[in-house]
Amino acid sequence: MLNYIVWNVDYNALTIGTFSIRWYGLLWALGFIVGYKIVEKEFKHEKLNLEWLDSLFFYIFFGSIIGARLGHCLFYEWDYYTSHPLEILYIWQGGLASHGGAVGLLIALYIYNKRISKQGFIWLFDHIVIAVAFAGFCIRLGNLMNSEIYGTPTTMPWGFKFVNDYPKGTPMELIPACHPTQIYEMIYCLITFFVCVSLYQKKEAYKKNGLLFGVFLIGIFLSRFLLEFIKNNQEDFEENMFINMGQCLSLPFIIWGTYLIINVLRKK
Repeated sequence: MLNYIVWNVDYNALTIGTFSIRWYGLLWALGFIVGYKIVEKEFKHEKLNLEWLDSLFFYIFFGSIIGARLGHCLFYEWDYYTSHPLEILYIWQGGLASHGGAVGLLIALYIYNKRISKQGFIWLFDHIVIAVAFAGFCIRLGNLMNSEIYGTPTTMPWGFKFVNDYPKGTPMELIPACHPTQIYEMIYCLITFFVCVSLYQKKEAYKKNGLLFGVFLIGIFLSRFLLEFIKNNQEDFEENMFINMGQCLSLPFIIWGTYLIINVLRKK
């Protein structure tokens, strides 16, 4: 009996001639579409202005995409992109950082709140984190379909051999079985999603400014921080770091989430 799982799924969900649609792109789209419906349901439940929705998701889409791209270029491949600045625009070649996406989202929603909703920055995040947690699940599933951002070698029976990440014809015994950290991240995104849904529906947490956002930050970024210990470093410069770049970028969000939760509890 094999003590590993062979993973060699095609990157493309659909191919017609030379035209292909990747699973990653489809899953990004699914995350945004379902996320839109989630926030729409929240707005209807609270009798909020539905005219805010379309512009909200315009800001979310472009803020997260631009932030994720710039985050990857600045934090992980600074030397390369300073020499090839035009290639920053080549999003189709890959390279998106979730922490950069989070920062881009923060900036975009700060501007959105000032220009449109004017309900408060934290209030706005309380109303989108359920959707963002689901979108995070979709994105990590996309990473799995791309055979990317996986973990260190493992002897656990659920270790994945990511065949597509090696030259064609590489003998199976030369491909290590690794932690499928994409699946681990999908799990903590789903747990965060269901915890936030439960708090929203049963505890009316949207009335406690910052609670949902704080729980989201802890659920996503503390889990991400811990998981980085069994993930491969994305760039060579991280090898000599005490904690890697992903962990360094997670710490401010963990601190912020802790502050928000404590602040809510103190008011209570």
